Amino acid sequence: MILERSMIEDIAAALSTHGFILRGGFNFATSDPPPSGPSGAAARSVLLVGQAGAAPWPHFLRWRESQLQTVANPLDTWSREVIGAVANDFGARPVSPSDKPYLPFQQWAVRAEGLRPSPLGILMHPQFGLWHAYRGALLFEDEIELPEPRDVIHLCDACVDKPCLKSCPVDAYSADGFAHETCLAHVRGQSGAPCRTGGCLDRNACPYGTAYRYPPEVQAFHMAAFAGL
Repeated sequence: MILERSMIEDIAAALSTHGFILRGGFNFATSDPPPSGPSGAAARSVLLVGQAGAAPWPHFLRWRESQLQTVANPLDTWSREVIGAVANDFGARPVSPSDKPYLPFQQWAVRAEGLRPSPLGILMHPQFGLWHAYRGALLFEDEIELPEPRDVIHLCDACVDKPCLKSCPVDAYSADGFAHETCLAHVRGQSGAPCRTGGCLDRNACPYGTAYRYPPEVQAFHMAAFAGL
């Protein structure tokens, strides 16, 4: 059986009521080691779920108002609830990037949308820039009908100045990779106030997808989660 595009459109419509979008998908090849589907048999296909810009934020805030403020990882918890409900309605198994053992979400995203990493490690999207995310995926035991893949422009190739590598006061990102502990100490320290309130300076320096840039309160939320504040 092949899941038709009309069903995929229905899934997209259900997700859109929470600010989520479908982020592409693919059918697993016979050489892939696929995860299990809803019945426990091997999954045949995957649809990625995520966001562009901060569209889910108001939906998340309304949910959070009805929850105990002590709920752990509230954004992950809410995302799991939403994606889980949609999965249940359409006979899929929901999975999350934070599930353990970890699933290869980054590899799935590259395969589904043809994106490549920016110097910051975040996948660069030709429309959304760095302002997008993957929140989960739906696994099916049937193949899905997908449009023909298209070539994707990698905007970083045309970016000569690379301001994303020049704006961090502690040079957390470099050709050597991400200096996690250096970044963490800076964000937690007195001089890290701009990062805590307005987000990563390197990420904000990127000239692409600025119409989708997360508002300061959203960036502050993510930075607090990163820094454990």
